[in-house]
Amino acid sequence: MQKARKSFLFWTFNIAITLGVHLTAADLPRHTSYYRLYSLIDELASYGLIDVNSAVKPYGSRWMQQQLHAVATHTEKFQALPKRLRREVEYQLEEFALEGGRLPESKLVLGKNAHNSIALWPPEYNYRDSVFQASIRPILGMHLTMNDRGSIDQRWFGASLHSYIGKYVAVYGSLRDISHTGDGLLSRPGYLNNEPGFEYTQGADYSESRGGIVLGTDRYSVSLAKDQMVWGDNLNGSNIISGRVPSFPAVNLRLKPVDWFELNYFHGWLASNLTDSTRYYLDNLGQKQYRPHKKYMAANFMTFTPVKGLKISAGNAIVYAEDQPYPGFFIPIAFYKSIDHTTTKGLGLENQNSQLFFNFSSRNIKHLHVFGSVYMDEVQWRRFRPGSPDKNPLSYKLGAQLSNFPLKNVSIGGEYTRSNIINYKHSIPALSWASNSYTMGHYLGDNAIEQYVELVYKPIRGLDLKFYYLDALKGNEYDYIRRGTLNNEQYTIIDIISNPSPGDIIWTNRTLGVNISYELFRNAYAIVNYTQTDIQGHEAASEVVFGEQRMTAQEALDRYTPGIMQGKNSTLKIGFSLNF
Repeated sequence: MQKARKSFLFWTFNIAITLGVHLTAADLPRHTSYYRLYSLIDELASYGLIDVNSAVKPYGSRWMQQQLHAVATHTEKFQALPKRLRREVEYQLEEFALEGGRLPESKLVLGKNAHNSIALWPPEYNYRDSVFQASIRPILGMHLTMNDRGSIDQRWFGASLHSYIGKYVAVYGSLRDISHTGDGLLSRPGYLNNEPGFEYTQGADYSESRGGIVLGTDRYSVSLAKDQMVWGDNLNGSNIISGRVPSFPAVNLRLKPVDWFELNYFHGWLASNLTDSTRYYLDNLGQKQYRPHKKYMAANFMTFTPVKGLKISAGNAIVYAEDQPYPGFFIPIAFYKSIDHTTTKGLGLENQNSQLFFNFSSRNIKHLHVFGSVYMDEVQWRRFRPGSPDKNPLSYKLGAQLSNFPLKNVSIGGEYTRSNIINYKHSIPALSWASNSYTMGHYLGDNAIEQYVELVYKPIRGLDLKFYYLDALKGNEYDYIRRGTLNNEQYTIIDIISNPSPGDIIWTNRTLGVNISYELFRNAYAIVNYTQTDIQGHEAASEVVFGEQRMTAQEALDRYTPGIMQGKNSTLKIGFSLNF
């Protein structure tokens, strides 16, 4: 036994030394709301200067710093970039000064020595020594949205911390307290827009805490974090995991043992927003205080790079609602539907909710990014036949973006997204593809189509002008009902998914907009957004069928659209944000 223990310690020590010599340090996720950083990475990737797996976000701060540094130090290729793009790289490298091994430069410094810096422009405190690096920043912002139907004032404040302890440990956290005043809310479960979702606490107010601890290197990492993620390439909302839902805690694993393969996995604790009548506390008056229904999720996403510039990703997930997390769903590389079937074999019980998804991303042509994704909620291969009346509940997206060609500093892109009937839904509400009642997939939900195009012009560093148009529609609303009756006739779920998709158009959104943003200093943005919108509800013309939630035009409009945005509107949003 003693010999075995010494052998184990010997090999553990040697592996640790090997990793320490050949691998870099732990990384921290940079939230996708830092959209100009993500746009910069996309631009450089379109030149072939960065190899990026854009199907999985957020990216790491150290990884971003390494990529920007590599581009900036490659003199020939760097000088060939447009002047605006070169200035952008140099400017954003200052955002990752700590990751680069130094204290950042600031315009208005209150104090600075070898280990500390305090600045007002931008406001932040930084510390670094040979073991510990940290940055503390305030969070502040306000958005005012107004049109002829009213106005909404959204304000938030808070603070964030990100830090590195030694080479292989990183810790981060943030807290935002947000309040609304005015005529309603722009975001709540059921609204069909791409606004981020929140769990409101009192009236229209809410707070959100994100953060976690990460252990690992650039080749592997494991973390416990409460945060948001995006799976699937997109321009206006992913149809796999969109990142719209409020942040939820998860155990995350990332492995990249070779350059041509990457595994991303997580097991998350979702918010069901359902009361469990079997679970309760007794208060001091003997009254039952019920608890929420438990809800979990496990998912993996494997990305292969067969040739440079081409990435093909495939994965699967399961949403389940057992009393305790199930060990089989902590296996990173597994087909979760098969594991689920082994636990209920021969019992005639309802299975958990499993999914398949795929993504491809091609940057094989300079300046051009072509991408697509498929989310499959339930699959029977016979349903792909043209003559099959019932169709698979799935969602697919196709898109492309052309950057800095033929005109420098200009990009144009577009995408088409379509989701079939009852996609993202389940007959057991606790098993739906949702958290806090927000759909984790595309914001339009099931039985919907969106066409989206954008033109982005960046004349100087820090200034972005985006012109965009979207045409979105929603068909009949159906419940996921496995079997039932209507007018004394027997029906099943097959009858529901045999209806035409989208069928009757009961809601439409046509939006033409321009968004102007300017980065005043690092992570401080002023924005102006102007839109011409026509959002309408429509009466269904067909007969009511089994499983349908028939609504009037106004009922559909109220269900899917905040009151301030209903009908035809010219809407102006102005705002300022510091560190998001």
